[in-house]
Amino acid sequence: MDTPPTVARVITRRSVTLNGRAHSVLDSGGDGPPLLALHGTFGRSDIFARLAADLAPDWRVIAPDQRGHGRSPRGGDFSRRAFVDDAAALAASLATGPVAVLGHSLGGLNAYQLAAHHPDLVRALVVVDNGAVTGPPEVPTPILDVRDWPRLAPSRQALADHLAEAGIPVADYFLASAEPAPGGGWRYCFDLDDMMAVQRAGVGDWWRDWLGSSCPALLLRGEHSHLLSADHARDMVRRRTAPTSLVEFPGCGHWLYEDDPVRFADTVREFLGR
Repeated sequence: MDTPPTVARVITRRSVTLNGRAHSVLDSGGDGPPLLALHGTFGRSDIFARLAADLAPDWRVIAPDQRGHGRSPRGGDFSRRAFVDDAAALAASLATGPVAVLGHSLGGLNAYQLAAHHPDLVRALVVVDNGAVTGPPEVPTPILDVRDWPRLAPSRQALADHLAEAGIPVADYFLASAEPAPGGGWRYCFDLDDMMAVQRAGVGDWWRDWLGSSCPALLLRGEHSHLLSADHARDMVRRRTAPTSLVEFPGCGHWLYEDDPVRFADTVREFLGR
Protein backbone atom coordinates (compact mmCIF):
# COMPACT_ATOMS: atom_id res chain seq x y z
CA MET A 1 0.00 0.00 0.00
CA ASP A 2 1.29 3.47 -0.85
CA THR A 3 2.35 5.66 2.03
CA PRO A 4 0.54 8.96 2.46
CA PRO A 5 2.04 12.04 0.77
CA THR A 6 2.39 13.66 4.21
CA VAL A 7 5.28 11.33 5.06
CA ALA A 8 7.82 13.43 3.15
CA ARG A 9 6.77 16.56 5.07
CA VAL A 10 6.79 14.91 8.48
CA ILE A 11 9.99 12.94 8.70
CA THR A 12 13.45 14.23 9.52
CA ARG A 13 16.58 12.27 10.35
CA ARG A 14 19.36 13.07 12.79
CA SER A 15 22.40 11.41 14.32
CA VAL A 16 22.40 10.66 18.03
CA THR A 17 25.25 9.27 20.11
CA LEU A 18 24.07 6.55 22.48
CA ASN A 19 26.55 4.89 24.81
CA GLY A 20 29.45 6.16 22.72
CA ARG A 21 28.01 4.85 19.45
CA ALA A 22 26.36 6.83 16.66
CA HIS A 23 22.78 6.01 15.73
CA SER A 24 20.66 7.35 12.90
CA VAL A 25 17.24 8.34 14.23
CA LEU A 26 14.01 9.05 12.38
CA ASP A 27 12.02 11.82 14.10
CA SER A 28 8.57 12.98 13.02
CA GLY A 29 8.84 16.09 15.20
CA GLY A 30 5.95 18.16 16.46
CA ASP A 31 4.62 18.93 19.91
CA GLY A 32 2.97 15.58 20.61
CA PRO A 33 4.29 13.22 23.27
CA PRO A 34 7.06 10.91 22.06
CA LEU A 35 6.51 7.33 20.91
CA LEU A 36 9.78 5.40 20.79
CA ALA A 37 9.48 2.85 17.95
CA LEU A 38 11.92 -0.08 17.65
CA HIS A 39 12.18 -2.15 14.45
CA GLY A 40 12.89 -5.86 14.09
CA THR A 41 15.93 -7.83 12.95
CA PHE A 42 17.02 -6.99 9.37
CA GLY A 43 14.81 -3.87 9.55
CA ARG A 44 15.36 -0.14 9.78
CA SER A 45 13.58 2.87 11.18
CA ASP A 46 11.98 3.72 7.82
CA ILE A 47 9.36 1.03 8.40
CA PHE A 48 7.67 3.44 10.82
CA ALA A 49 7.36 6.34 8.35
CA ARG A 50 3.75 5.43 7.57
CA LEU A 51 2.88 5.10 11.27
CA ALA A 52 4.56 8.44 12.02
CA ALA A 53 2.45 10.16 9.38
CA ASP A 54 -0.74 8.46 10.54
CA LEU A 55 -0.21 9.41 14.20
CA ALA A 56 0.84 13.00 13.53
CA PRO A 57 0.36 15.52 15.03
CA ASP A 58 -0.90 13.73 18.15
CA TRP A 59 2.28 11.71 18.59
CA ARG A 60 5.92 12.36 17.80
CA VAL A 61 7.41 9.08 16.54
CA ILE A 62 11.10 8.63 17.26
CA ALA A 63 12.62 5.52 15.67
CA PRO A 64 16.33 4.64 15.74
CA ASP A 65 18.21 2.46 13.31
CA GLN A 66 19.23 0.08 16.06
CA ARG A 67 22.84 -1.06 16.33
CA GLY A 68 24.03 -2.95 13.27
CA HIS A 69 20.99 -1.91 11.21
CA GLY A 70 20.18 0.73 8.62
CA ARG A 71 22.36 3.83 8.71
CA SER A 72 23.84 3.02 12.12
CA PRO A 73 27.35 1.51 12.33
CA ARG A 74 27.95 -2.19 11.93
CA GLY A 75 29.80 -4.52 14.30
CA GLY A 76 30.20 -4.46 18.05
CA ASP A 77 28.14 -5.88 20.89
CA PHE A 78 24.75 -7.37 20.00
CA SER A 79 23.82 -8.65 23.44
CA ARG A 80 20.40 -8.12 24.98
CA ARG A 81 21.89 -5.58 27.37
CA ALA A 82 23.46 -3.57 24.56
CA PHE A 83 20.14 -3.14 22.73
CA VAL A 84 18.26 -2.27 25.91
CA ASP A 85 20.92 0.19 27.04
CA ASP A 86 20.69 1.97 23.68
CA ALA A 87 16.92 2.27 23.95
CA ALA A 88 17.22 3.51 27.53
CA ALA A 89 19.77 6.16 26.55
CA LEU A 90 17.56 7.40 23.72
CA ALA A 91 14.45 7.53 25.92
CA ALA A 92 16.34 9.39 28.65
CA SER A 93 17.79 11.86 26.14
CA LEU A 94 14.29 13.08 25.27
CA ALA A 95 14.00 14.57 28.77
CA THR A 96 10.21 14.28 28.70
CA GLY A 97 9.77 11.76 31.49
CA PRO A 98 8.47 8.25 30.80
CA VAL A 99 7.65 7.59 27.14
CA ALA A 100 5.41 5.20 25.25
CA VAL A 101 7.43 2.44 23.56
CA LEU A 102 6.44 0.30 20.57
CA GLY A 103 8.50 -2.55 19.21
CA HIS A 104 8.07 -5.02 16.37
CA SER A 105 9.58 -8.52 16.59
CA LEU A 106 13.13 -8.04 17.98
CA GLY A 107 12.08 -4.48 18.77
CA GLY A 108 9.21 -5.88 20.83
CA LEU A 109 11.67 -7.88 22.91
CA ASN A 110 13.82 -4.78 23.33
CA ALA A 111 10.73 -2.79 24.33
CA TYR A 112 9.46 -5.06 27.08
CA GLN A 113 12.97 -5.63 28.41
CA LEU A 114 13.39 -1.85 28.53
CA ALA A 115 10.15 -1.59 30.52
CA ALA A 116 11.32 -4.32 32.91
CA HIS A 117 14.82 -2.95 33.52
CA HIS A 118 14.06 0.79 33.28
CA PRO A 119 10.49 1.20 34.54
CA ASP A 120 11.05 4.91 35.14
CA LEU A 121 11.47 5.42 31.37
CA VAL A 122 8.35 3.63 30.07
CA ARG A 123 4.74 4.76 30.54
CA ALA A 124 3.06 2.39 28.08
CA LEU A 125 4.14 -0.60 26.01
CA VAL A 126 3.08 -1.87 22.57
CA VAL A 127 4.58 -5.23 21.56
CA VAL A 128 4.01 -6.21 17.95
CA ASP A 129 4.07 -9.93 17.14
CA ASN A 130 6.72 -11.16 19.53
CA GLY A 131 6.45 -13.56 22.43
CA ALA A 132 7.79 -14.11 25.92
CA VAL A 133 9.54 -17.21 24.54
CA THR A 134 11.41 -16.62 21.29
CA GLY A 135 12.83 -20.10 20.73
CA PRO A 136 11.69 -23.71 20.98
CA PRO A 137 9.10 -24.91 21.69
CA GLU A 138 7.17 -21.73 20.87
CA VAL A 139 9.33 -20.89 17.83
CA PRO A 140 10.82 -24.13 16.43
CA THR A 141 13.12 -22.37 13.95
CA PRO A 142 13.93 -18.94 15.39
CA ILE A 143 17.05 -18.17 13.33
CA LEU A 144 17.16 -17.46 9.62
CA ASP A 145 20.59 -18.56 8.39
CA VAL A 146 21.86 -15.75 6.15
CA ARG A 147 25.56 -16.60 6.16
CA ASP A 148 25.54 -17.62 2.49
CA TRP A 149 23.52 -14.63 1.26
CA PRO A 150 25.38 -12.47 -1.28
CA ARG A 151 27.38 -9.70 0.35
CA LEU A 152 27.59 -7.86 -2.95
CA ALA A 153 25.40 -8.25 -6.03
CA PRO A 154 25.46 -6.57 -9.44
CA SER A 155 21.97 -5.13 -8.98
CA ARG A 156 19.02 -4.88 -6.63
CA GLN A 157 17.23 -7.33 -8.87
CA ALA A 158 20.02 -9.85 -8.33
CA LEU A 159 19.41 -9.64 -4.58
CA ALA A 160 15.69 -10.13 -5.22
CA ASP A 161 16.41 -13.14 -7.45
CA HIS A 162 18.50 -14.74 -4.72
CA LEU A 163 15.70 -14.31 -2.17
CA ALA A 164 13.22 -15.87 -4.60
CA GLU A 165 15.51 -18.82 -5.34
CA ALA A 166 16.07 -19.37 -1.62
CA GLY A 167 12.33 -19.36 -0.98
CA ILE A 168 12.54 -16.41 1.41
CA PRO A 169 9.04 -15.05 2.16
CA VAL A 170 8.21 -11.33 2.20
CA ALA A 171 11.27 -10.45 0.15
CA ASP A 172 10.21 -6.79 0.14
CA TYR A 173 11.04 -6.55 3.85
CA PHE A 174 14.66 -7.52 3.22
CA LEU A 175 14.93 -5.52 0.00
CA ALA A 176 13.89 -2.41 1.93
CA SER A 177 17.39 -2.66 3.45
CA ALA A 178 19.15 -2.99 0.08
CA GLU A 179 21.30 -0.07 -1.07
CA PRO A 180 23.92 0.80 -3.69
CA ALA A 181 27.41 -0.21 -2.54
CA PRO A 182 30.11 2.51 -2.46
CA GLY A 183 32.26 0.82 -5.11
CA GLY A 184 29.39 -0.28 -7.31
CA GLY A 185 26.78 -3.00 -7.16
CA TRP A 186 24.21 -3.54 -4.43
CA ARG A 187 24.37 -4.80 -0.84
CA TYR A 188 22.27 -4.95 2.30
CA CYS A 189 22.73 -2.16 4.84
CA PHE A 190 23.51 -4.74 7.50
CA ASP A 191 26.33 -7.23 7.92
CA LEU A 192 25.27 -10.85 7.58
CA ASP A 193 27.45 -12.04 10.46
CA ASP A 194 26.05 -9.24 12.63
CA MET A 195 22.52 -10.43 11.88
CA MET A 196 23.38 -13.97 12.94
CA ALA A 197 24.71 -12.60 16.24
CA VAL A 198 21.61 -10.44 16.72
CA GLN A 199 19.31 -13.41 16.15
CA ARG A 200 21.23 -15.77 18.45
CA ALA A 201 21.18 -13.25 21.31
CA GLY A 202 17.43 -12.75 20.88
CA VAL A 203 16.49 -16.40 21.35
CA GLY A 204 15.42 -17.38 24.83
CA ASP A 205 12.82 -17.66 27.56
CA TRP A 206 12.05 -14.07 28.55
CA TRP A 207 9.01 -14.59 30.77
CA ARG A 208 10.67 -12.81 33.66
CA ASP A 209 11.12 -9.66 31.58
CA TRP A 210 7.64 -9.78 30.03
CA LEU A 211 6.12 -10.07 33.51
CA GLY A 212 8.59 -7.66 35.08
CA SER A 213 6.94 -4.31 34.32
CA SER A 214 3.80 -2.62 35.63
CA CYS A 215 2.91 -0.20 32.83
CA PRO A 216 -0.15 -0.80 30.61
CA ALA A 217 0.66 -3.02 27.64
CA LEU A 218 -0.88 -3.85 24.28
CA LEU A 219 0.07 -7.05 22.45
CA LEU A 220 -0.63 -7.16 18.71
CA ARG A 221 -0.62 -10.43 16.77
CA GLY A 222 -1.06 -11.28 13.11
CA GLU A 223 -3.44 -14.17 12.47
CA HIS A 224 -0.85 -15.95 10.33
CA SER A 225 2.18 -15.09 12.46
CA HIS A 226 5.00 -17.63 12.37
CA LEU A 227 6.58 -16.27 15.57
CA LEU A 228 3.67 -15.80 17.98
CA SER A 229 0.97 -18.44 18.35
CA ALA A 230 -2.55 -17.57 19.44
CA ASP A 231 -2.20 -19.73 22.56
CA HIS A 232 1.09 -18.13 23.59
CA ALA A 233 -0.30 -14.62 23.05
CA ARG A 234 -3.32 -15.37 25.24
CA ASP A 235 -1.03 -16.85 27.91
CA MET A 236 1.07 -13.68 27.87
CA VAL A 237 -2.00 -11.57 28.55
CA ARG A 238 -3.34 -13.94 31.21
CA ARG A 239 -0.11 -14.13 33.19
CA ARG A 240 0.75 -10.43 33.22
CA THR A 241 -0.70 -8.73 36.31
CA ALA A 242 -0.48 -5.19 34.92
CA PRO A 243 -3.27 -4.03 32.53
CA THR A 244 -2.67 -5.93 29.28
CA SER A 245 -4.80 -6.36 26.18
CA LEU A 246 -4.48 -8.42 23.02
CA VAL A 247 -5.61 -7.42 19.53
CA GLU A 248 -5.37 -9.92 16.69
CA PHE A 249 -5.23 -8.85 13.04
CA PRO A 250 -7.19 -11.20 10.74
CA GLY A 251 -5.49 -12.08 7.49
CA CYS A 252 -2.16 -10.60 8.57
CA GLY A 253 1.24 -12.17 9.01
CA HIS A 254 4.22 -11.13 11.10
CA TRP A 255 4.54 -7.74 9.37
CA LEU A 256 1.02 -6.65 10.23
CA TYR A 257 1.89 -2.93 10.11
CA GLU A 258 2.37 -3.44 6.36
CA ASP A 259 -0.51 -5.89 5.87
CA ASP A 260 -3.07 -3.59 7.50
CA PRO A 261 -1.48 -0.18 8.14
CA VAL A 262 -4.73 1.70 8.71
CA ARG A 263 -5.99 -0.63 11.42
CA PHE A 264 -2.49 -0.84 12.87
CA ALA A 265 -2.28 2.94 13.33
CA ASP A 266 -5.87 3.18 14.60
CA THR A 267 -5.26 0.43 17.17
CA VAL A 268 -2.04 2.02 18.43
CA ARG A 269 -3.66 5.47 18.59
CA GLU A 270 -6.68 4.17 20.51
CA PHE A 271 -4.50 2.37 23.07
CA LEU A 272 -2.15 5.29 23.58
CA GLY A 273 -5.10 7.65 23.88
CA ARG A 274 -6.28 5.73 26.93
